[in-house]
Amino acid sequence: MSSAVKTPMGAATSGGARLMRITLPKVAPMLSSNFYLLLGVTLFMVGFGLMMVLSSSSVGSEIDADNSFTVFLRQGSFALIGIPLLLLASRLPSSFWKRSAWLVLAGGSALQLLVIATPLGVTVNGNRNWLQLGPLPALQPSELIKVGVVLWLGMFLAKKQHRIAQISYTLVPTVIVTGTAIILVALGGDLGTTVILIGMVLGALFFAGIPLRHLALLTAVSATIAILTALSRPNRVTRILSFLQPDTTDYSGSGWQIQNGYFALGDGGIFGVGLGNSKAKWSWLPAVDTDFIFAVIGEELGLIGAVVVLLLIVVLGVAFLRIIHATHDPFARVVTAAILVWIVGQALVNIAVVLGLLPVLGVPLPLISAGGTALISSLIAIGIVLSFSRETDARTPDPGEREFVDA
Repeated sequence: MSSAVKTPMGAATSGGARLMRITLPKVAPMLSSNFYLLLGVTLFMVGFGLMMVLSSSSVGSEIDADNSFTVFLRQGSFALIGIPLLLLASRLPSSFWKRSAWLVLAGGSALQLLVIATPLGVTVNGNRNWLQLGPLPALQPSELIKVGVVLWLGMFLAKKQHRIAQISYTLVPTVIVTGTAIILVALGGDLGTTVILIGMVLGALFFAGIPLRHLALLTAVSATIAILTALSRPNRVTRILSFLQPDTTDYSGSGWQIQNGYFALGDGGIFGVGLGNSKAKWSWLPAVDTDFIFAVIGEELGLIGAVVVLLLIVVLGVAFLRIIHATHDPFARVVTAAILVWIVGQALVNIAVVLGLLPVLGVPLPLISAGGTALISSLIAIGIVLSFSRETDARTPDPGEREFVDA
């Protein structure tokens, strides 16, 4: 029985068989369905969000600025900035994100310190979470902190994989570094963002493989701190009491907001009252284009529209999980897991608030609600995940080179 060996194209082997090696020209690596799934659902949600921002904000914009398109145009301008940043982020290597972790986290924390410690900070609805720099639009440094936290967690926990079970080497530094950033956000009064950041840290630690007993201990401590923080300010206590027993006679309180969220969802029925025909947006529902935009979606597009939003969030989560499963890089896994908790977790919290399952926390619906800084930070985060997917696809075997044996 003769054996065939590799020879130049067309050369005969000792056994008489002819081995032909055909090399096709190399092209750019084929991107996987994970990449296009995440990119596609993200862009669709941004477009859907712009449509709903236009519908929900038109009345308020007309009252405040004499122009029904004011909020929509501002949100559209942020989308025009955020989408190119998403595409740019998707082209950068993971080594760039590792090097940037400390810089992004330190920069976000420094800006947040300006918010709480200088006159540059702006208070909105009891939360001092905005930074006003001259004529520029007010920014939320806490959104930059989110990006910094996920990158730092990925960088640090990837280095500590061999000591992930040792509290002194993994858990203590994680709590000190991320806890400092989270405390800066909490001092501004933003309970919703504080809760999301804590969830991001816990999610990253879980996917990094920390022992469950350590995770349970940290979760219990975090929950205790969150409860004490919630009870530390009168406006937060009011929100909790309004959640437990809504007051329909208070036209400016959170109880009235919760009730009108119910009314909007109830009016929508199965098919909705039609795009643009919401009654709640006529000054009945506060934060109609941000925290409670899901209520307008349910009113105008009905149960069908609300279910579509939930399905989009599920597809987004599935795309994140598929990318986590496909990569063998611990840095990429941890960062993607933290962003999964951020985007999907925040979306579920927002919807739970509208449905009356949680007290009003003041977090927007990612990629859909109005809010420029939140939109840009979410798009950059998703761009980072897309860069991991691109690198994973580039490491797969090249299908452009094939061998054929012609007997």
